[in-house]
Amino acid sequence: MKHTSMLAAALSAALAAPYAHAATPKKPHTASAQADTETQLAALRAEIGAIKQAYESRLQALESRLQQAEAAAQPRGEAQLAAATTPATAGSAASAPASVAAAGYDAAPALATASPAGTPANLYNPNISMILGGSWQNLRQDPQQYLLQGFMPSGGEVGPGKRSFNLGESELTLAANIDPHFAGQLTFALSGENEASVEEAFVRTRALENGLNLKAGRMLSGIGYLNGQHAHTWDFVDAPLAYQAFLGGQYKTDGIQGTWLAPLDQYLELGFEAGNGAAFPGNERNRNGAGAYAAFAHLGDDLGSSASYRAGLSYLRTAAQQRQFSDAGLEHAFSGRSRLWVADAIYKWAPGGNAVSTNFKLQGEYFRRTEDGVLDYASSSADSASGAYRSVQSGWYLQSVYQFMPNWRAGLRYDRLDSGNVRYGLIESGALGWNNLPVLEAYRPRRSSIMLDYSPSEFSRLRLQLAREQSRAGVSDNQIFLQYIMSLGTHAAHAF
Repeated sequence: MKHTSMLAAALSAALAAPYAHAATPKKPHTASAQADTETQLAALRAEIGAIKQAYESRLQALESRLQQAEAAAQPRGEAQLAAATTPATAGSAASAPASVAAAGYDAAPALATASPAGTPANLYNPNISMILGGSWQNLRQDPQQYLLQGFMPSGGEVGPGKRSFNLGESELTLAANIDPHFAGQLTFALSGENEASVEEAFVRTRALENGLNLKAGRMLSGIGYLNGQHAHTWDFVDAPLAYQAFLGGQYKTDGIQGTWLAPLDQYLELGFEAGNGAAFPGNERNRNGAGAYAAFAHLGDDLGSSASYRAGLSYLRTAAQQRQFSDAGLEHAFSGRSRLWVADAIYKWAPGGNAVSTNFKLQGEYFRRTEDGVLDYASSSADSASGAYRSVQSGWYLQSVYQFMPNWRAGLRYDRLDSGNVRYGLIESGALGWNNLPVLEAYRPRRSSIMLDYSPSEFSRLRLQLAREQSRAGVSDNQIFLQYIMSLGTHAAHAF
């Protein structure tokens, strides 16, 4: 402030000097007087220059102290790792080949926002984000009677939901780098029925070499394509029928996950998981060790300058012990092994690689599950009986989404399930008929959906979806959905 006052005083004097001379009676002009005036002006300019130099030096010193204070305020290790990626992308994106980054594998789609420019990822520790969602639903059939005929009910997130206005599921996520070695994330799912559950809660490594990354805790499994994504990133209101039938909506595991990103020009990721197996199609079995195993491989690359793809193959092996379901007012239970194969592929096109105005996406997955074991009929009644059970069932979906102008997208989706070949010892022996187990009677559920959505910004989306579903024989359900999705706070980039 002292230097500032000196500078102001000098400038005032310089401005006042001409007016002072103007008020003084004129004297005869001589060479000596002119020389004295030029000497005074030169001295004044030199003094102003010295003050400005001192002021700038002082300002630079203050800016340096501010930078040091900001660096000291960051969490331990952040000053040395300021160039590292955000918690959601650090493990794989940091070591990804340049061609993979160019293909958009680490780019954030709509509703995926980042920290403001120039703001350290952990300035607010942890980063907090919120997803708010809600819908209005008009359903021709009573959703309380919903079932996928031919498939054992999973008890998970199955069906179109409730009629009329629904708050939907909100998500609260806290994520941060813990230190130079680990990062963590916690996501709560908040339902409209005032229930809170842990969607994900995991820690993962940040500094492993050779493309390796480890994760431990509760996480969305890496099998398939859509399974690892939170519901607010989906292109349609609800999950495909195959996810509902074979995974109860989404498969989450409590355990560990290891992935390896190959040092290639193409994107090649291999992954392995071991978990407790408590999630459908398994169940809680009160045992030591791992109860479920999963493995997956993903391959992707560019197709010219305007397109890219990713394809994958996944395998899940788990088991169930007295996994119960209801049918026709009776309780039944399955015990045995469950093995699921998933093949997925996605193709993305954007003219010149710029997806802001126009882009197209084609996506599909195929599921095939085999279950072997024992099915207890009417397990909780006096008429209970047991028989060998085996099923080979499949399902798939194919969807496309086209952004035909900025902020506007349209999409089509078709789902199909096949209850396949089901063999049950009590029916083959004639002790029971399929009328005793109507939910397992052979059928091929199907659904067609069309959607239109508008995103005023990357933080908000409004969606209209129409669907016609035939999930049980002789019954068609015409469905209308209106949905909103709003994003608050910083949100990590989503996967390709």
